Amino acid sequence: MKTTAMIPARYAATRFPGKLMQLLGNKPVILHTYEATVATGLFDDVMVVTDSEEILLTIQNADGHAVMSQKEHESGSDRIAEAAANIETDIIVNVQGDEPFVKKDSLEKLLAEFADATVEVASLMQELTSPEEIEDPNFVKVIVDKNNNALYFSRSVVPYPRVKSPALKYYEHIGVYAFRREALLNFTRWPATPLENAEKIECLRYLENGVVIRMVEVSYMGVEIDTPEDLKRAAKLI
Repeated sequence: MKTTAMIPARYAATRFPGKLMQLLGNKPVILHTYEATVATGLFDDVMVVTDSEEILLTIQNADGHAVMSQKEHESGSDRIAEAAANIETDIIVNVQGDEPFVKKDSLEKLLAEFADATVEVASLMQELTSPEEIEDPNFVKVIVDKNNNALYFSRSVVPYPRVKSPALKYYEHIGVYAFRREALLNFTRWPATPLENAEKIECLRYLENGVVIRMVEVSYMGVEIDTPEDLKRAAKLI
């Protein structure tokens, strides 16, 4: 299968505008993410899809592959789908631009799910153990069935612990997705859905349209840069 990694890179993030161009060590966040994705060696191509000329030039000046999106988009999936419509590939992996610590073993596990011909969409999750993170709406939680297919994604505490149980686990949804190309293009043909609009979680559009999302549990993926505080935590890891 031909695999392509696409990194949607919107400059004007709501919670932390310009976060992708913030310096992490001596490089912008987006360049860390791009180089980490290339370094996995898993992809036939890695490209950044952006609405920002500054981000475009940052990647191109580092001899990377970046393209401008031509339209305004509500989600990262919509943004990369515009580029995906013009390329030939089998599997597309959406690596969020604010994931500078993306790891090869995690992406390998994600791609391996597509050996199952029934899998159209897959994504990553990691266990949450901190009560503060579990209650924080910036950490998107996911609950799964016994086959690790997603039942729901929420910024709220799900499952709600009405009865305390040592078996109860909480998982954070990591914003790294993989799609068969046609599944991604279908996503953009559907209007935004009520749950997606309420939670501001784009993958709910798949669930509301009956598409199963296979979840893959991975070990610690580092820090996703959503806030200035996240950038400080990431700087310590760097």
